[in-house]
Amino acid sequence: MEIQEIKQRFGIIGNSPLLNRAIDIANQVSPTDISVLITGESGSGKEVFSHIIHQLSPRKHGPFIAVNCGAIPEGTIDSELFGHEKGAYTGAVGERKGYFETVNGGTIFLDEIAEMPLGTQARLLRVLESGQFIKVGSSKVEKTNVRVIAATNVDVYEAVQKGKFREDLYYRLNTVPLRIPPLRDRKEDIYLLFRKFTADFTDKYRTPPIQLDDDAQQMLTNYSWPGNVRQLKNMAEQLAVLERDRIITAQTLLNYIPAEAGNRNLPMRLDNQPKEDFSERDLLYKVLFDMKRDMVELKKLVADIIEHGGTSDSYAHTQAINHLYQDIDLQPHAAHMPAESQFTIQQPVNVNASKDHYITQNAEEVEESLSLVEKESDLIRKALKKHKGKRKLAANELGISERTLYRKIKELNL
Repeated sequence: MEIQEIKQRFGIIGNSPLLNRAIDIANQVSPTDISVLITGESGSGKEVFSHIIHQLSPRKHGPFIAVNCGAIPEGTIDSELFGHEKGAYTGAVGERKGYFETVNGGTIFLDEIAEMPLGTQARLLRVLESGQFIKVGSSKVEKTNVRVIAATNVDVYEAVQKGKFREDLYYRLNTVPLRIPPLRDRKEDIYLLFRKFTADFTDKYRTPPIQLDDDAQQMLTNYSWPGNVRQLKNMAEQLAVLERDRIITAQTLLNYIPAEAGNRNLPMRLDNQPKEDFSERDLLYKVLFDMKRDMVELKKLVADIIEHGGTSDSYAHTQAINHLYQDIDLQPHAAHMPAESQFTIQQPVNVNASKDHYITQNAEEVEESLSLVEKESDLIRKALKKHKGKRKLAANELGISERTLYRKIKELNL
């Protein structure tokens, strides 16, 4: 079938080369039973292409079902896809057929395939390779003859690298990749689509036709459309219903799209910045390294005081040492640690003390153990003592979970 015929049959609007290429691939792959992976941003029309592949295939008289993998809870997705036996789990009061059984001889469209749990991915791979599956709670192998079309709006290969998607399933599904271009890459189609949508909605709601002036057309074309065709269609419906003036200006469009859209394509926020995450062991290491650094600085100050006899710069040294202790209390990790464990010396330094006192104190600090296990044990003991053995409060003080505290108490024989 020619591309233009396919557009007319399935109501596809546009003449973009990228769109025509996608339709041509769908047309060529339809007569086969090859699995297809459709990729594209949300709202770009991936499900429309799954219907094209099914309707142009020898299975067109068989059943077709679209399943949103991201909308099914992880605990029930196996039952939804493969079925279950009576009593397979709590609430399974009877036998249930899964989609792969009911769609036998037809096509199943698995949307948001990247949201599928890894265990279910392994069972899907078996269906693709051998046509076999086992119901939840059963040991009997069932057979099915289903064509699978999958779709996703994320980078599946990146998900494979992160261990969130099976590599073997990715290559099995990606036999023929089909990419649907986003609306911002089809600028020549935006106004055509808008006119089609507004004509449909004005006819549906019996309202006068809508027209755009030149500035509004330019703004419409230059906008990045992060929601793609779905967003454009929603905006057209709002204009058809809400606007009294049927000549739409650029100023009117600013009520429906961001103001800066008329000047440039809006950048899309693709991902959140990763947050720094410290484990309890990393936190303890940080405490120890900060203590060691502060000890070195303190020793330099004490040595300088001893060398100069503790006379001329006594006040300045006192202020510097006391300021050092104050900095220790204000370290970023202090909020996660018990107050009494942030530093071993709690009192300001008296520079008028004897030299022997400083030497003794210095010697004691050199002999202080920096064992991670001992420090960890000491912190836990102090937290438990402070909160009179209440483990929940102690765990909150230490910045760890109560379960982790139980495990540490057992490991350290506290």
